[in-house]
Amino acid sequence: MQLGLVGLGKMGFNMRERLRAAGHDVIGYDRNPEISDTESLADLAAKLDAPRVVWVMVPAGEPTRQTVAELGELLSDGDLVIDGGNSRFTDDTVNADLLAKNGIGYLDCGVSGGVWGKDNGYGLMVGGAEADVERAMPIFDALRPEGPREEGFAHAGAVGAGHFAKMVHNGIEYGLMQAYAEGYELLTAAEAVTDVPAVLKAWTRGTVVRSWLLDLLVKALDEDPGLSELTGYVEDSGEGRWTVEEAINHAVPAPVISAALFARFASRQADSPAMKAVSALRNQFGGHAVHKAGPTSGAGEVK
Repeated sequence: MQLGLVGLGKMGFNMRERLRAAGHDVIGYDRNPEISDTESLADLAAKLDAPRVVWVMVPAGEPTRQTVAELGELLSDGDLVIDGGNSRFTDDTVNADLLAKNGIGYLDCGVSGGVWGKDNGYGLMVGGAEADVERAMPIFDALRPEGPREEGFAHAGAVGAGHFAKMVHNGIEYGLMQAYAEGYELLTAAEAVTDVPAVLKAWTRGTVVRSWLLDLLVKALDEDPGLSELTGYVEDSGEGRWTVEEAINHAVPAPVISAALFARFASRQADSPAMKAVSALRNQFGGHAVHKAGPTSGAGEVK
């Protein structure tokens, strides 16, 4: 099957390689001419045979919206656009309606697998019309992991369902990573445990907490014992925030995901104003000792 692929970053580049290895004709476009197969989006559209299928793999938000809008002018009736980035699900209806004016179909596809997807396959969650999903199924089958289709692919529902499912997936991911991280810190704090990496590695087989994320933590510790090459500053992609917002909108309690998101916010504060206020209050009402600010954040004399 022929496919146009827009965006050849870490994910898009590997997806192109996996699809080509499966025998598909993939024509890619990227702003970086060293990895692009075409000079522009217009050139990409011209090189594809009608009816055309174009997969968009660019950063979420305005870059995706602009790309979809431009494709809406370059493609024509009967073509199909798939947004495989991490767009917010609320953007999908807008994109679908825009493309529908020119008779162009639209699918949203949540993609999980990261840099390992090229070899292991990608988990795919798709939203859109059944006919459009069936049309693109050869591509989905090539990208998903080997084995039964339902173990790596889901037609989640109508337009927006794919990205909604991926949003919740990432929210769960936040919670899982935070739980492993807190367990790791507790193990390192205990004097009785002298080989933390060995404990984590033991958990990877036969235990109820085994997972690919745990495998990756073990791998990270093998490469950097003590994680000394990293800081504790953690960014968030935005999907954790969206998950918490939707939990509020639907009155669904999500304390673990919410706490994991707030923990990432806390990681960015070298000297928390909120905790300064707590320290001041403890001193005011109870005369509890406080740490006076010293030459470096968090250092100083105890008063």
